[in-house]
Amino acid sequence: MTTPPRKWNRHNWPIAAAMIQYPNVLRDGRSVQDQSVEEWEATLADVVDTGFTELDPTDSWLRLADLSPARLDDFVKLAGSLNLAIPAISTSRRSVIDPEYGDAHLAYSHRVIETAARIGAGSVSLGLFGPLTDAQKAALWFWAVDGVRNPDDPQVWKKAVARIRELGRHAEEFGVELSLEMYEDTYLGTAASSVRFVTDVGLPNVGINADVGNLIRLHRPVEHWLEMVEKVAPYAKYWHVKNYTRVEDPVSGAIITHPAPLETGIVNYRVAIGLALEHGFGSPFLCEHYGGDGLSVSAANRDYLRCILPKTVSSDWETER
Repeated sequence: MTTPPRKWNRHNWPIAAAMIQYPNVLRDGRSVQDQSVEEWEATLADVVDTGFTELDPTDSWLRLADLSPARLDDFVKLAGSLNLAIPAISTSRRSVIDPEYGDAHLAYSHRVIETAARIGAGSVSLGLFGPLTDAQKAALWFWAVDGVRNPDDPQVWKKAVARIRELGRHAEEFGVELSLEMYEDTYLGTAASSVRFVTDVGLPNVGINADVGNLIRLHRPVEHWLEMVEKVAPYAKYWHVKNYTRVEDPVSGAIITHPAPLETGIVNYRVAIGLALEHGFGSPFLCEHYGGDGLSVSAANRDYLRCILPKTVSSDWETER
C-alpha cells in the first residue's frame, strides 16, 4: 500500500482540547450561546493556561454553526487573539437518523460543514449516537448503562448511509473531511460495522473516528482494542483519543472500567497510532477525558502524544512542498 506523505511532525501536529467538561447551560440558566465575548474568553483562558494551541469547540459546549455570522466572527477573532487554532469541529448526540430530530440534525450537520469551511477547520466529527437517557444521566458513569440503539433495520442503515454520503459530498466541495465516531450500539458500534458503513458511504473524505475508548469502557465483553484498531486504521481520520482502565473478573463475569490517562490505560496508543500512521493517517487529534480535571489530564495526554508522534516530516512531503 502506498501511503500519502506526512505533513506534520510531533512539534506541530494539531492536537485539540475538547470542551466536554464545560456545560452548554450555565448555573444561572443562561446558555453559552448567549455569553459575551469576555465570558467566552474567561473559559478559553483555562485552555490556554494548560498549554493548548488548538481547540475543538465541541458543540456540547458551543454550537458554532448556530451563531450569527457576526458572533461567529467574534469567536474566531477571540480564538486567534489567544493563539488558539480550530482544526476541527465535533458534534455530539445529533444523529441524522434520530427518529424525532433526524431531519433537523441533518440540516444542522450541513451548517457545521459550512461553518468549518468558513473558519478554516479541515475536519468535522459526526456520530449516530442519541441523547443520554434519564438512567444514563443518573449514573456515575453514563456508559455503564445501556442507551439509545440504532435499529436493526436495513432500511434505516441505508438511510444513514445516504445521509452521511450527502454530507460527505457537501464537505468534499470545501475540502473538509468527515470522521464518523465509533460508539456502542450504533452502526459504528464495532470495528467491522464501522468499516462496512464507511465502505458503503464510499467517499474518500469520509472515514472513521477511531474512538475505541468509547467501546473499551463498556461494562460488557468487547473486542480487543488492538483487533479494533487493526481493522479501522486504514480508514482513520480526525481522531478522539482517550483511555480507560478495564478489569474483567473471569469468575463472576464482572467488568469495571474507569477513565485513565492515555499512557496508563488499557489501549497502547504508541502502537495504535503507529498502525494508523502506517496507513497514511494525517488528521488532527482531539484529547478528551471524563472525570476529575479533564482539561488538565487532556493536556498531559497531549504531551504524551507529542512524545510518540514522528520526529520529522516525511521527506517526500518536504519535496512536494
